[in-house]
Amino acid sequence: MTTFYSAIMSRTPDARARDSQTRQIQQTITNVEKHFGEMCQLFAGYVRKTARLRDKADLLVREICIYAETETPHLQRGMKQFADNLAKVQDYRQAEVERLEAKVVEPLKSYGSLVKIKREDLKTTQSARNRESKQIQQLEKMRQRNPSDRQTIAESDLQRAAIESARTTRQLEENIDVFQKQKIQDIKKIFGAFLTVEMSFHAKALEVYTTAYQNIQNVEEDEDLEVFRSCCTPDHQSHYRNSRANSNTSLDGTSSTLSKPGSCQQSRTPSRQTAGEEEDDEEDGGDDDDLEEVTDEED
Repeated sequence: MTTFYSAIMSRTPDARARDSQTRQIQQTITNVEKHFGEMCQLFAGYVRKTARLRDKADLLVREICIYAETETPHLQRGMKQFADNLAKVQDYRQAEVERLEAKVVEPLKSYGSLVKIKREDLKTTQSARNRESKQIQQLEKMRQRNPSDRQTIAESDLQRAAIESARTTRQLEENIDVFQKQKIQDIKKIFGAFLTVEMSFHAKALEVYTTAYQNIQNVEEDEDLEVFRSCCTPDHQSHYRNSRANSNTSLDGTSSTLSKPGSCQQSRTPSRQTAGEEEDDEEDGGDDDDLEEVTDEED
């Protein structure tokens, strides 16, 4: 038995350690593939729920504006200011949807292709180890038969297989170390981005909601009640008809359109959707789902 062959055979414990290492690496890759995929789907569902909440709020803004036109002056102005503030929050929510899609969902989605690359690296290393193992078995058979010429050739093939196996093993160790480091950094970055986007939205929304609360609380109840009561009296109705007749005569049939304070903003598209978002007809049709929380688990 040659010195090289003795060295190879003495590395059996090392071979078992490498097999254990391979299983550990494979388990790490499998865990990333499974759980990153799950998180990607759930974060994407979170974004779609947020987008649907945004669209429902846009519909609510429109309905408030329509109803405000039928109300007394102070209440009308307060409701329109409330609607404007609510619409502004939906602009912030739209930015939230776009940022979550770009900074959370897309980075998680990219791990699908990254995991495939790592599986190919693992497969390459395992193939090299299998070739080395076959050469060891072949050399053992030749040693038992003791044909010296063929044994020399087998030892040479085994040496090349062992070198290739060591090279791919070392490369796999380096790659998986880089992968592990990148995974930790990416988790910190992705989760940090999620929290930053959410805190930014809620901070801006809180500011606007505070203004909206103040506006609606400042509605003059007594003055609007007086307006309502005066509108219900026959004398006021007769006076109102005469005033309109006199006004039409004095203006010689001309008219002008005046902009009302507190008019509802129309700066956004009522139905905005993120890429790949599908509106669920059942969800849009049910009253119970209109105020569905964005943190609910996606159906």
